[in-house]
Amino acid sequence: MLISEIFHSLQGEGELAGVPSVFVRTSGCNLRCNWCDTPYASWRPAGRQMTVAEIIAEVRKYPAKHVVLTGGEPMVASEVHELAAALKEPGYHLTIETSATVPPGGIACDLASLSPKLRNSMPDSRLPVAWREKHEALRWQPEVCRAWIDRYPFQLKFVVTQPGDVAEIEIMLAALGREIPRAKVQLMPEATTGESLRARAGWVSDICRERGYRYGSRLHIELYGNRRGT
Repeated sequence: MLISEIFHSLQGEGELAGVPSVFVRTSGCNLRCNWCDTPYASWRPAGRQMTVAEIIAEVRKYPAKHVVLTGGEPMVASEVHELAAALKEPGYHLTIETSATVPPGGIACDLASLSPKLRNSMPDSRLPVAWREKHEALRWQPEVCRAWIDRYPFQLKFVVTQPGDVAEIEIMLAALGREIPRAKVQLMPEATTGESLRARAGWVSDICRERGYRYGSRLHIELYGNRRGT
């Protein structure tokens, strides 16, 4: 399978923020988010072809007991089910970071980190119309999201760019037809620098306080900036 990078860092987002983890970033994505912060793994897939055994050997070099499968979109990677099973066998805690556009298909997973995309993710004129249409058709799949929520421990993460995004989020949550605890829903400011993160933190935290959602920090941006391998 095509692997963009494997690195040891601290989890920057979600319920496990701050936990030392090994990140296995697959290359390739079925979406084209306008604000994508990993275009090298999504927009322009590249990397190294690695077998599952080679990936496991690389992961074992680090002391962390948590592994994060991320991308791009890891669920479109070939052999992702085999890789997840191989990571679970020695006892790693496995988080899968996914847009919830591809059904789980029984994949091994300890935490489904689901990040459905809002309208603010729509690609601009840098991409052809065909990609913009594909993105819009795929970005929100409530039936797929339900399949993940019904089977796995989960968290929902939404990238917000303006206060009005919360109305769309609440429509999407209602469409799931499930009782989703507000604390399971994280609102993350869209940001690739500490300055832009702080600029949006105020109103995002206000919304979280008023509506009961969890504020989603982006610890890796605060600590390292927008750099690969962090």
